[in-house]
Amino acid sequence: MPRRGPGWLVAIGALLALAVVIIGGLQWRQLVLLSHAVVDEGGAWVSLAYRTEAAYLRVYERWPRDGAPPARPAHDDDRVRRWAAFVERVAALREQTHQGQAPALSEVEGALSRAEYLIAQVGQAASPRPEQLLALRPELDALGDAMQAMSRRAGEFVEEQGGQRREAVAQHNRIGMALTLFLTLLTLAFAFIALRQVRRLEQRRVVLEELTTSLRESRREAETASAAKSAFLANMSHELRTPFQGLLGMLSMLRETGLSPKQMDYLRTATESADHLLRILNDILDMSQLESGRLALVPADVDVRLLLRDVEALMRPQALRKNLALHIDAEPAVPERVELDPTRVKQVLFNLLANAIKFSERGAVVLDVRVTPGEDQKQLVFIVTDTGIGMDAATLAGLFKRFSQGDNSRSRRYGGTGLGLEISRDLARLMGGDIEVRSRTGEGSVFTFRMPMRESVPPPAAAYHRAELLAGQAGALNVLVAEDHPVNRQYLAAVLENLGHHAHFAADGEEALQAARSRRFDLVLMDLHMPKLDGIGATRAIRALAEPALATVPIVALTADAFPETRQRCMLAGMNDFLTKPISAQALATTLRRLFGGAAGVSPLGEIHDTAKLPPRQLRSESALSPASSAMLDQATINNALLSMSHERLMTLIRAFLDEAPTTLQRLRSAVRDGQPLDLRVNAHAARGAALNLGFSALAATAEALREGASHLPAHEIALLVKRFEDQLVQTCDALKRLGLMPEAILKQ
Repeated sequence: MPRRGPGWLVAIGALLALAVVIIGGLQWRQLVLLSHAVVDEGGAWVSLAYRTEAAYLRVYERWPRDGAPPARPAHDDDRVRRWAAFVERVAALREQTHQGQAPALSEVEGALSRAEYLIAQVGQAASPRPEQLLALRPELDALGDAMQAMSRRAGEFVEEQGGQRREAVAQHNRIGMALTLFLTLLTLAFAFIALRQVRRLEQRRVVLEELTTSLRESRREAETASAAKSAFLANMSHELRTPFQGLLGMLSMLRETGLSPKQMDYLRTATESADHLLRILNDILDMSQLESGRLALVPADVDVRLLLRDVEALMRPQALRKNLALHIDAEPAVPERVELDPTRVKQVLFNLLANAIKFSERGAVVLDVRVTPGEDQKQLVFIVTDTGIGMDAATLAGLFKRFSQGDNSRSRRYGGTGLGLEISRDLARLMGGDIEVRSRTGEGSVFTFRMPMRESVPPPAAAYHRAELLAGQAGALNVLVAEDHPVNRQYLAAVLENLGHHAHFAADGEEALQAARSRRFDLVLMDLHMPKLDGIGATRAIRALAEPALATVPIVALTADAFPETRQRCMLAGMNDFLTKPISAQALATTLRRLFGGAAGVSPLGEIHDTAKLPPRQLRSESALSPASSAMLDQATINNALLSMSHERLMTLIRAFLDEAPTTLQRLRSAVRDGQPLDLRVNAHAARGAALNLGFSALAATAEALREGASHLPAHEIALLVKRFEDQLVQTCDALKRLGLMPEAILKQ
């Protein structure tokens, strides 16, 4: 259906307006003509003419005749009055004739001339002697003929005027009927146009409804595809990141085995390639999360200068490899601590500095941190300046476009996906800021990353951890812990005990449901993946209990899966909150305070372990772990555990895990041998949760790879993963020995 612009509607409207104006003009003209036609032109004159003739006849009756007796005086007076009336009528008729109020008729002019001549002969008073009047008798008789002719012509004039009026009225009626017909046709035409327009609008409405339906279906398909993509990316995140972490860990360990220079060169190339692939994978996953709006910021209280030292430690080796100077400085106005997402801020700075180093062959790369005023609040500004190749206007125009690197020669020479800057800008905007760039070819570039500054002044470190753990007034809670792994149960028992709460345990979802049905708990910590009945099913069953006091117990999910889809499933099932493994005492205390307020505090007798009292090798410092150990252990998790329990209690948990490890390995091998993917998933998940809580990062990653690949990986690859888990057990024990965390009972074996 062809679409017309609004011009044709304007034309129709203008035509209708013109028609209305024309019709109005015609109607006005007809009204004027009709008013002229119905005016009795000469009506007063005709009446006066008749009265003049009547006056003449009365004079004629009293005019002396031959042989008649002389008039008596009384009769003379009557004749004089009649003569005076006649004279007056003649004068009035002449006046109307002079003023144009009488028609120009010859008969009228003749009658007036004879009358005026007679009046001149007789005089105004008509008092001459009878013999004089008799002498004027012929003139009086002639005047009578003229008067009759005038009256007759006046009658004809009246008839003519009546005919003209009738013709004018008939013409007006004809024009009125024509205008009515025209208006009728115009109305019909407009109705036809309006009906046609309504029909077109109806057709367009149908088309729009069909288009809306199609768009709704397309949106539904797109949302389904997006959900499928999210699930795919979630799986790919585990499937790809896990082997990459394992690869990087093995390469790091291989570096400690005393390689030849040639082998070290091969190893360095392999490590760089693996790092590059991991960066590409992280970029793709970050872009997907930014597109879907699922990437959430995690603000924290951050030491700005410590963050800058971390950035410098990572970027300086890259600068040294290209003989570039790297300068990082913060002006005194920058506060010590601010509230920001350190991971995402580092990611933006890494991208900007990596680009600056990549595109510079000489000179220096500088990162300046400043504080500038903003419209509503102060801005924290990171300025990255390089002395590299710079960019022209065309390159700047496409700089933040996806997969864009300015030109093909730049892409071929420097490589990369072209996603880094777009991700950095999107992250900056997500944090309420932006990234700006200035550059000229051959003169380097300046990237400015701005974000709102939220200054914070936390208490000292030991007091900070103590405040996190105390969380208000004393008040012990009865907590039901649904967890299938014994080490995890012991770990949570230690954390809850140290917080001053009482823990009750269930080994699977059915036991948790039975416990929640039999007595009232203050809180349920619900693992999601358990045998018999998982955490989602157990939560729904608890929410369906008949007794309100039991059905409304707060439930907090415990899971190693931190994806938003998992969180949404938990909330829809009726859970109140969400904790990801490894579970720190700080995170648990924060959650309890959020759910219960001051009543969730710990007992004053609860043991609080101060980081200042920990041995040096147990402090949260990257230097405390060798590269080989850091590939196996997550020291931050270990230190968090030491904040929640004593050194001896942690050693007990580690021993329990290692004692359980041979049984876990046997179950994994049996599941692979018997082709039981469900058993493999359950045992791998249980091992992963325990490993995460204890800081055994390599074991947790391999267990996650087993869990995710149980249903679709070939048997030989599953077997290789089980073998890797076994090897990593030995490597984890070695790393624990270096930290002094290996239980003595196992060391003596």
